[in-house]
Amino acid sequence: MDKISDSRRSDNMRRITSFNTKPEMAVRHILYSLGYRYRFHRKDLPGKPDLVFASRKKIIFVHGCFWHQHNLATCLDSRVPKSNRHYWNKKLKNNVQRDIGNQMKLSELGWDILTIWECEIKNDNKLIKRMQKFLNT
Repeated sequence: MDKISDSRRSDNMRRITSFNTKPEMAVRHILYSLGYRYRFHRKDLPGKPDLVFASRKKIIFVHGCFWHQHNLATCLDSRVPKSNRHYWNKKLKNNVQRDIGNQMKLSELGWDILTIWECEIKNDNKLIKRMQKFLNT
């Protein structure tokens, strides 16, 4: 059973945006401070990638653990709500399938892809090393 009313849940969900999220902004800030330059949300690429490094032919997606269903056992943010489970299972499964399809298309176009999960942003040093290794190889 949901702990808040349906109308309150609807209001909460309506406020969620797909661009310029806190995790995405944190990653962008780190990369910019390290001297990397990028374009974001390129509409001409499948999935409108969060960060595009065209000269390197590399892409970074910053995924929310809930919306993209992070499958790490220790990630509690990816839990499916107990109420209206049928709706959420279908919606989230479609999100995951769309992500897989977009990444396959991007790979076929020759792009290298890194996915950063919302829960990984808490460890700045590990994240920085991972992004630098990805972008510099």
